Amino acid sequence: MSYVLRRVGQAVLVLVLAYTAAYLLLAALPGDAVLARYGSPELGLTPDQIEAIRQSLGADQPLIVQYVRSIAGFLTGDFGYSVASGAAVSDLIVTALPPTLTLAVLGLALAVVLAVTIAFTATYGGGRWLRRVFRGIPPLFVSLPVFWIGIILIQVFSFRLGLVPVIGANPAQALILPVITLAIPIAAPLAQVLMRSIDEVREQPFVTVVRARGASTSWLLWRNVARNAVLPTLTMAGLLFGELVGGAVVTETVFARAGIGQLTAQAVADRDTPVLLAVVVISTVAFVAINLIVDLLYPVLDARLRTAASARRGATDATERAVDELVDAEVGGPTRDMSRGGTA
Repeated sequence: MSYVLRRVGQAVLVLVLAYTAAYLLLAALPGDAVLARYGSPELGLTPDQIEAIRQSLGADQPLIVQYVRSIAGFLTGDFGYSVASGAAVSDLIVTALPPTLTLAVLGLALAVVLAVTIAFTATYGGGRWLRRVFRGIPPLFVSLPVFWIGIILIQVFSFRLGLVPVIGANPAQALILPVITLAIPIAAPLAQVLMRSIDEVREQPFVTVVRARGASTSWLLWRNVARNAVLPTLTMAGLLFGELVGGAVVTETVFARAGIGQLTAQAVADRDTPVLLAVVVISTVAFVAINLIVDLLYPVLDARLRTAASARRGATDATERAVDELVDAEVGGPTRDMSRGGTA
């Protein structure tokens, strides 16, 4: 229980620090979003009207007051209003979030499948040449920019081969190329970590013992090696979730998909600080939540961590009992002597 509380406390601290840093950085940006949006001569607004808009948005108050009000608003689900459109930021997020979540979840799932396939083939492939080829795939994938992958996939599979339409596609077809684009850069580091973990586990003595007992390669891989090599990969998957959000911004821009990415790009162009702050906070919450889940899964997946925790608790209990016995001996000894007629 203390482990869970400690991890939750760390997650809350990260959220507070991330929110504060994002708020200060956005507040330090040059320019005035209200003036940029409403100061155009074409709108014909007077300075008094612009100042009234500034007051309605709370932009005329001191920075510390705005900061406290924004925290109170976020805790109650009130993200404020967009400077560019005047719509509630919460409504914009609710509309844009589901397509991005669908893209991110499918991209992560495909990345895991690609990483496992590459790592297992690179370590247990049938031929040496095949293992060398698959070991060279992750460095290649890492070096490919997300936007370049998207453009190449559109050129090859849509324009040249005509397999996946990008214009007039149904919802399922519209997800194919963006998911592949998002999955390839994520699969590369996952495959690298998994390959390194498999190589390390294969050198452990227990693997040699299991192999000596006649275990097949598939049994050795799935029952012994993979189970012990998955923890570092799980950690990397949690850390890469933040990259999924950044990749989704680029991917949605390349494929003109409606979502958090397109909303972020438009907010940057309009210097729409409330929308940007909401996107940063939601991304941070998702990132922290995923990593918190990964941390809490560690003792479930690795019996050694449960054993170590139990041993620490047992050692603590034994120490407390020893201290209690020592105190009883120091306090109770003279008392017993006095009851027998001795002196203290």
